[in-house]
Amino acid sequence: MDVQILSPEVIQDIQPNGIEPIHPDEIASTFSSNYIDLVSSALSSRVLSTSDEWFAPASALLTPKNPIRRPGVYVHSGAWFDGWETRRHNPEPFDWVIIRLGVASGKVRGVEIDTAFFDGNHAPAVGVEGCFMPGGMEADQKVVERGFAGWEEVLEKVECGASRRQAWKVEGVGKAYTHVRLCMFPDGGIARFRLYGTAVPVWPEARAEVVELSAAVMGGVAVSCSDQHFGGKENLLLPGRGVDMGDGWETRRSREQGHVDWAIVRLGAMGVVERLVIDTAHFRGNFPQAVRVEGIDAEGETPAVDDARWVEVLGLQKLGPDHEHVYGKEGLRHVDEKAYTHMKMTIIPDGGVKRFRVFGRRA
Repeated sequence: MDVQILSPEVIQDIQPNGIEPIHPDEIASTFSSNYIDLVSSALSSRVLSTSDEWFAPASALLTPKNPIRRPGVYVHSGAWFDGWETRRHNPEPFDWVIIRLGVASGKVRGVEIDTAFFDGNHAPAVGVEGCFMPGGMEADQKVVERGFAGWEEVLEKVECGASRRQAWKVEGVGKAYTHVRLCMFPDGGIARFRLYGTAVPVWPEARAEVVELSAAVMGGVAVSCSDQHFGGKENLLLPGRGVDMGDGWETRRSREQGHVDWAIVRLGAMGVVERLVIDTAHFRGNFPQAVRVEGIDAEGETPAVDDARWVEVLGLQKLGPDHEHVYGKEGLRHVDEKAYTHMKMTIIPDGGVKRFRVFGRRA
């Protein structure tokens, strides 16, 4: 049976007031250069509790990689699906899953629901709620209690279609949340859940303490890059060293003499740089030959790659395969009490980098 494709105009007509739907082709351009996925498992976000996950586990919702299909594959519960799927005939109004964000807390700016390959068993409608409950394990135990009354609406109930990406802007939400509850009306399946927003980090009281200013969990965002054919720029700011080349930033092979690739990172706070780390973990035959790093003070802006204000922080350095390259302050330039809001890493001529870490003191 053919799946009906809804036009953006029709989608607009059926959405509640105050919710702005985003066309599938515009989801990346709308969210990826300004926000992070607050519930990505790559940030250690995790499922705390769910009403049901008979057919497929709720934890799959948080997987960074796109969903896949394995037609004809069956497990004990039924057909295998890459996502979260509940039983039929839910006697309650909705199924739900409670998730702890992967950051201390975050402000939500967008919601994406991907029902890829769920067709005939997809979620007909969803809603999202949030709460602010800091406090670690004790807070986690409290929000999963049946009578917990602290949930606030983030995204009111909206319709979903089969086997497609759908997203909504929620610019009116100004509060920070530590946990969210995804509600699925009344039951069915969802492949991926993305919650786009900004991290609200907990900074050390002493401003002189050195922290990872570029980290996604501290508010860092990869705002632009020259190319991300094999791996997204947002991976550069994730914690840890990853599991394979798939969770790093990797560009196409260049064929032009003099070619370079670059990525620009907005730091979580303006800071004075103390140390840089450029990690090529798992990139063994496709690491860049060399790298250089520049900084800029461009508060409130997204600086262009050729902005005249860029200042060299790390001169041209040769890189090696599968190695964490650390550059201390003694090897850096223009960092003595000079603060930056953005850093630009240029790789020569192309290749893959796992992580780009900027350590420093808040200005």
